[in-house]
Amino acid sequence: MGGKVEVKDGVSSAVLAKVPVVADPLAEKPDEIASNISYHAQFSPHFSPFKFELEQAYYATAESVRDRLIQQWNETYLHFHKVDPKQTYYLSMEFLQGRALTNAIGNLNIQDAYADALRKFGLQLEEITEQEKDAALGNGGLGRLASCFLDSMATLNLPAWGYGLRYRYGLFKQRITREGQKEFAEDWLEKFSPWEVVRHDILYPIRFFGRVEVNPDGSRKWVGGEVVQALAYDVPIPGYQTKNTISLRLWEAKARAEDFDLFLFNDGQHESASVLHSRAQQICAVLYPGDATEEGKLLRLKQQFFLCSASLQDIISRFKERRQGPWNWSEFPTKVAVQLNDTHPTLAIPELMRLLMDDEGLGWDEAWDVTTRTIAYTNHTVLPEALEKWSQSVMWKLLPRHMEIIEEIDKRFTVLIKTTRLDLESELSSICILDNNPQKPVVRMANLCVVTSHAVNGVAQLHSDILKLELFANYVSIWPTKFQNKTNGITPRRWLRFCSPELSSIITKWLKTDQWVTNLDLLTGLRQFADNEDLQAEWLSAKKANKQRLAQYVLQVTGESIDPDSLFDIQVKRIHEYKRQLLNILGVIYRYKKLKEMSPEERKNTTPRTVMIGGKAFATYTNAIRIVKLVNDVGAVVNSDPELNSYLKVVFVPNYNVSVAEVLIPGSELSQHISTAGMEASGTSNMKFALNGCLIIGTLDGANVEIREEVGEDNFFLFGATAEDVPRLRKERENGLFKPDPRFEEAKKFIRSGVFGSYDYNPLLESLEGDSGYGRGDYFLVGYDFPSYMDAQERVDEAYRDRKRWLKMSILSTAGSGKFSSDRTIAQYAKEIWNIQECRVP
Repeated sequence: MGGKVEVKDGVSSAVLAKVPVVADPLAEKPDEIASNISYHAQFSPHFSPFKFELEQAYYATAESVRDRLIQQWNETYLHFHKVDPKQTYYLSMEFLQGRALTNAIGNLNIQDAYADALRKFGLQLEEITEQEKDAALGNGGLGRLASCFLDSMATLNLPAWGYGLRYRYGLFKQRITREGQKEFAEDWLEKFSPWEVVRHDILYPIRFFGRVEVNPDGSRKWVGGEVVQALAYDVPIPGYQTKNTISLRLWEAKARAEDFDLFLFNDGQHESASVLHSRAQQICAVLYPGDATEEGKLLRLKQQFFLCSASLQDIISRFKERRQGPWNWSEFPTKVAVQLNDTHPTLAIPELMRLLMDDEGLGWDEAWDVTTRTIAYTNHTVLPEALEKWSQSVMWKLLPRHMEIIEEIDKRFTVLIKTTRLDLESELSSICILDNNPQKPVVRMANLCVVTSHAVNGVAQLHSDILKLELFANYVSIWPTKFQNKTNGITPRRWLRFCSPELSSIITKWLKTDQWVTNLDLLTGLRQFADNEDLQAEWLSAKKANKQRLAQYVLQVTGESIDPDSLFDIQVKRIHEYKRQLLNILGVIYRYKKLKEMSPEERKNTTPRTVMIGGKAFATYTNAIRIVKLVNDVGAVVNSDPELNSYLKVVFVPNYNVSVAEVLIPGSELSQHISTAGMEASGTSNMKFALNGCLIIGTLDGANVEIREEVGEDNFFLFGATAEDVPRLRKERENGLFKPDPRFEEAKKFIRSGVFGSYDYNPLLESLEGDSGYGRGDYFLVGYDFPSYMDAQERVDEAYRDRKRWLKMSILSTAGSGKFSSDRTIAQYAKEIWNIQECRVP
């Protein structure tokens, strides 16, 4: 390798020179793998020669793993091409993938070989995996669910693809300062991602604006406007211990060289010369760009259409490539299932209609039949502000042909109601697709999805029941068989097997099999050992190791020392008023005030607790930003109080993402899932915590209901109003009938006393006060649920003091989590919605 160069935090060139340089893409033995890593370090160079620090070692290691994935991806693609099964295409605005290295070598069952190979360079696998940045392609549960689904599709050998966008700067990277949250662009693509493969041959034109031309034969064509290109990047997704490796295809927006105006550029008009290039770059710059302005709304709509159009053009092209024309389009739904993950990809409906009618020459009825048999819709929310409604004028401007198609769908639906369901005519204004209110005419995306899709599902039993009985009740009376429930799930590979190896080995030892990793129902076998002292001792030591790892992480990112012997109590999720981080911190404030009032002797009888809260607040969501600030202000006071900080600590964990979750969840003992009942569609972090033997304090909301049924009522700390109580309680509040608990008033008063600093928390506290009015009246019932929440927290303290009882509850929590595998969820989608079969690579 030339001159000897010593390197800090890496490998000297002398060590590197000892490992033979051999390209060996399918290497399995540690020696061969080391040679292949060495080959990538030299012949897939991304850095100056002779440099082999941790970062370079990570990229070379990732590329050697990618060799194997590409080989398996090619075999899988070829096999699907030969067999020609029906395939599912999963469209989602978000995929929250997390790091890929640990997951890939784990699924391929080569982690030990890679650990040995890296030791030949004097490197530890752990320090290499730490170099990877999380792919910034999502924000919360919606995106993480999509990623868990991909893992299960691959593991179950299903013919399926994910489609998303390649966001360069993600949502944002969160930093916490004295002023609160600060947002910065994500830098995951600052260098490059070794996991993606750009497909330069897969490029589709995407049009915006323009006008509709009517031809003499009555057919219509969308022309003019601006046209950008969608370029495909593939991320391989390996199944667990199977050859099947599927693809997450991400689209990037580009303009062509011919769109660069050389004349203008040479005339000094540099920005005007490349206007289409900069507009194209904006499309995949940021996830959920601010939409307060018309420009912001147009950009969000562009993103949604860009995803739908590129993906459908790709799906149609794949359908045609396997068949000789003329094509039999009625066969399309027997080969293609498209799943819309929430309303963001709704434009797939008019776009598929447009492609079939305008490009393929089908008539309306045939195109409608194909579209309705192809597309299915998953609803993720009952929150009115999250059910997307797009301004008709913005839609006409950006997508004139699609608005014609949506108008026609709406017109035909209206005729259907007027001719077959006179009893629903009075409801038409709320169930039709176009809301023509002259003040603010909008397109209701959820209504368009429900009217068109052949299946509509909620994501937990309670949520699906609410959809059927309330939100979509009228549609249920028209199409009773269209509505289903598919309770969400999580992949046990990432969320237990790889993130908590100690606990996994114990489970495998006591069940005498590791088959639970792909058959999670086997965990019920732990129930018979829940009282066994040997298992409890091993369980405790695994938990302890995870808590110590978490304490080290917290020290590293916040500078705060936390005690691994205290109860670790964690709430991590998007910051939102309905998720009620405010209820959590008000409870902490009350606890702090009571500790202050106790004598040193009394304090010794309390349960020491470390409360950790994490999550991102949207920059424009003022109350969420205030909640982040309050948590940090409370932490600053509590943690520096010498009398009390051995009994209570409060930590805000910054920049919550998948990798942070992989440290937090295994180390957690109590987890808070405390949303106002009826508002959280499902929640999936609740499943991850329960699977890791963490107990839940929560309301009867979302999947909490089913988790409590599975783990046993005695192993769940329940409090709060139920979903059916909520409307009545809101009404009583409006009528001035609510009497707040003195403890609640005490906590608010303590904030107002200025003990946590001079920041003005009045606007936040006022949202909990008054009986009605905008931003008033405690819509999320924090005050109503506060007393039962505090009582439940007392039950937590009491249970934690009895170590044997707590360990038994923890074991039973894991033992009851089998239902919540995404393998079960995906098997149900495959059978009951998509009608697809296993297609295993031989």
